[in-house]
Amino acid sequence: MGEEPGPVRVRLDLAYDGREFSGWARQRGKRTVQGELEDALRVVTRAERPWELTVAGRTDAGVHARGQVAHVDLPAGVWAEQRDALLRRLAGRLPQDVRVWRVSEAPPHFDARFSALWRRYAYRVSDHPGGVDPLRRGHVLWHNWPLDVDAMNEASELLLGEHDFAAYCRRREGATTIRRLLTLRWRREPDGVVEGTVRADAFCHNMVRALVGALLFVGDGHRPPDWPARVLAGGVRDSAVHVVRPHGLTLEEVAYPPDELLAERNRESRTLRTLGSAHRG
Repeated sequence: MGEEPGPVRVRLDLAYDGREFSGWARQRGKRTVQGELEDALRVVTRAERPWELTVAGRTDAGVHARGQVAHVDLPAGVWAEQRDALLRRLAGRLPQDVRVWRVSEAPPHFDARFSALWRRYAYRVSDHPGGVDPLRRGHVLWHNWPLDVDAMNEASELLLGEHDFAAYCRRREGATTIRRLLTLRWRREPDGVVEGTVRADAFCHNMVRALVGALLFVGDGHRPPDWPARVLAGGVRDSAVHVVRPHGLTLEEVAYPPDELLAERNRESRTLRTLGSAHRG
């Protein structure tokens, strides 16, 4: 008698509007993206218990995602039965503020979290004196001061590279705050909305929203362009750095290496980093 085949790792590419969610991670008594998705998977696969999801980026309450990635390990028999119909069945079961766009069998060694090379977020803010377009109010912050995008980009350049971002993160026991910031730039769109692109190998808690808060202070002239870098070098939270509201933030994309490099990337990501350690960007 042959051995039962092992579980199949399934990759899910998904998007959600974060306004009505208490973040990604399942929490008792609260509505979360993980909770909705795990419950929907349990129902459509007729399982007795939820299948546990692993996600690329655990977004906070109110944060949106357009390019989120998760994985789930399903028994081979369940995957064989569901693979061709799972996407449509999830569409019929999930609430309309969560959508799964793609369901696929993951390659060997794929891990939605530890295999990721980088995550890219966008933060959108309007400095129009009349406020935000009502049709975009759930995804764009209103900043009631004119913003100098060139000054914001000058300040952003000084933050790029690998640093200890403790000054812009909420500390967690046993976790490092060293990150490699790959991209941080701002542009004004044709409709006047200022969009920031933030890309890093990983982010610590509140990092993007704190960086945006500091750069808005530069953009509206309250601080000089070198101020965010001086705060970073100081290594401690500055009370002048405000963590901006979550609704302007969207996880846009998660990138992964070629299949043959997944195992190597997993090992790198699981190693607690120190400044100067080598990391693939």
